[in-house]
Amino acid sequence: MLIDILPVWLLFFLTIGLVLLAVEIGFRIGRSVRGKTDDERESPASSISGVILGLQAFMLAFTFSIVSDRYDTKKALVREESNTIRTAFHRADFLPEPDRIRTKALLQEYVDGRIALVRSRDFGLVEKALTDAQRIQKQLWEIAVAYGRIDNSDIGALFVESVNEIERLHSTRVGVGLHARIPTTIWAVLLSLLILGMIGLGYHTAIADSRRSRVAPVLAVAFSLVVALIAALDHPGNSLMPVSQQPLVNVLSEMKAASSAQP
Repeated sequence: MLIDILPVWLLFFLTIGLVLLAVEIGFRIGRSVRGKTDDERESPASSISGVILGLQAFMLAFTFSIVSDRYDTKKALVREESNTIRTAFHRADFLPEPDRIRTKALLQEYVDGRIALVRSRDFGLVEKALTDAQRIQKQLWEIAVAYGRIDNSDIGALFVESVNEIERLHSTRVGVGLHARIPTTIWAVLLSLLILGMIGLGYHTAIADSRRSRVAPVLAVAFSLVVALIAALDHPGNSLMPVSQQPLVNVLSEMKAASSAQP
């Protein structure tokens, strides 16, 4: 997306500059109108400016709600995936050798790759990480199919279910974490309303025959903070508020401890 080209800190300062510029443009338009006619009144300008700022506040709240809910979903998916992998690891104890050892090693590699990707903060490694995850999932599925053919009991079915669940959660995490983004149209409306609202504020200030508002920089910082926070939460490589991978870290530690304890 176009918004991804800009780092969050740069978007923050650009938004501040955009807001201040919009206020100044509105102020100069208001001064020009006031100098040419006395028909323009403060009350209508104030009402229009208030309506636009109200719409802007609504859009900010709406957009923040989207990214906030998605952030909570990401955290829930990490917990769910860790529990599923833990279950698959325990069910692998029923597999015959050497599939038992191989399955447990694959699950450890799977979790280790996920944790390493998040810790590296290198978004360019995503494609390689996805390829490795699909490779391990394929190998786990081959083991599950082979075991299911020789064991038609509930135990065999439960292991197959665990492998299916790992693949499902992987697809869900990829969809929510990488592909579920705020549409460009919403970003365009959000920034347009921000510009129009600040122009209206500057225009109202001039029509009221006031000097340039000293609260404009405060408003610029406040709105820019919210916009930057939304952008940070929406970005897949969010480094300001990363989703904790501690549940997976705990599972990896448990798997390593269990593997080292077994003969």
